[in-house]
Amino acid sequence: MQRQPESNLQPAPAGRGNTGFWKGVLAGLLTAALVAGLAAGVSIVRTRTSYAGDQTSGESVLDAETIEKVHLLEQYIDECYLDEDQLTEEQMESGIYKGLLGALNDPYSVYYTAEEYKSLSEQTSGEYGGIGAYIGTNQDTGYAIISGVFDGSPAAEAGLQAGDIFYKVDDEEVLGMTTEEIVSRVKGPENTSVHLTMIREGAADYIEVDITRKIINAPTVRNEMIDDQIGYLQISEFYNVTPGQFDQALADLKSQGARGLIIDLRGNPGGTVTAVTEIAERMLPEGLVFYMEEKDGKRTEYTCQGADFDMPLVVLVDGYSASASEILSGAIQDAGIGTIVGTQTFGKGIVQNIYPLDDGTAIKLTVAKYYTRGGQDIHKVGITPDVVVEFDSEAYEKDETDNQKDKAVEILTKELGG
Repeated sequence: MQRQPESNLQPAPAGRGNTGFWKGVLAGLLTAALVAGLAAGVSIVRTRTSYAGDQTSGESVLDAETIEKVHLLEQYIDECYLDEDQLTEEQMESGIYKGLLGALNDPYSVYYTAEEYKSLSEQTSGEYGGIGAYIGTNQDTGYAIISGVFDGSPAAEAGLQAGDIFYKVDDEEVLGMTTEEIVSRVKGPENTSVHLTMIREGAADYIEVDITRKIINAPTVRNEMIDDQIGYLQISEFYNVTPGQFDQALADLKSQGARGLIIDLRGNPGGTVTAVTEIAERMLPEGLVFYMEEKDGKRTEYTCQGADFDMPLVVLVDGYSASASEILSGAIQDAGIGTIVGTQTFGKGIVQNIYPLDDGTAIKLTVAKYYTRGGQDIHKVGITPDVVVEFDSEAYEKDETDNQKDKAVEILTKELGG
């Protein structure tokens, strides 16, 4: 009952977020995800109507004894569980499926309900019905938080701020729920309303807001001129809309006289294979972008025809630049067409396939490792910048001085003969 797998470099936890004019959009130690959808990762979909492969774990775990035990547990729940009347059959079934994937002890291999998978698909397209905010998980508390809001979005108009903790969605307590579960409750059809109860540090009481959902086009690329010759281009995640936004931003910078370019990938947790490959094609010389190897040794290469990109280039990265961000920065580094500045990247070098099922649900499984253009295995290692610069948070908090960006400007100014 399966349609097609999507190869997916699922985003790793994102963090402090990007700085400068997009201050606060990706703030805090968090796993980045859109409130209107799920964090995408680098993905490709493939489809099958049935599974014809060999089982790799011996006999099926769903033998008669296991099924009998599940029935026994169900009886205990029916007879003894206090709030049994509040459970639905769908919730119980989803719990079984989620538990099966959870037994893999792999945070990137999961089961998606139909609602969750719909959210994921909408997010990777870059357009969805929602409130226009990023949601993440605080790595210290495990609570879902607002990690940033889009300018002019319903979330911004309602006064939501980075760091706000989700307490209730439509009067349902959500503390302890996964990011995906909360996302699926917050998103919804255009012009419908959602009531949020938030906890804000320093506030004496809960923050309660009613927000009318709108169609949100995810702004994944922002740009500005640093001076009269250096352009700055920030990519928050790699979605299907990102290559087009990248082209528009780069054209805008060039029209303003940009001769050198800073690409900011700090806090960028990943995105789709298609998006990052298309952007790489705009800059890399002919040849390999990256390649993947599956457990049976099968190798899949992603290549480009070569681009006429002649601008001096600096790429900013940090410990929360992961997955697709590492593909792009690693390819640029290996090709020698730019300077990588910042701190060691996250080190997520594994790939997931998303397998949509006929009932609208889906599963995601880790299926391969990926290697950079130069053959680097960066999993749990990351990419080492050419110029290591620790972020000076005290300077930024004092007057928004971004010492990493300043270093990028310094490098480009020298290359441009300034």
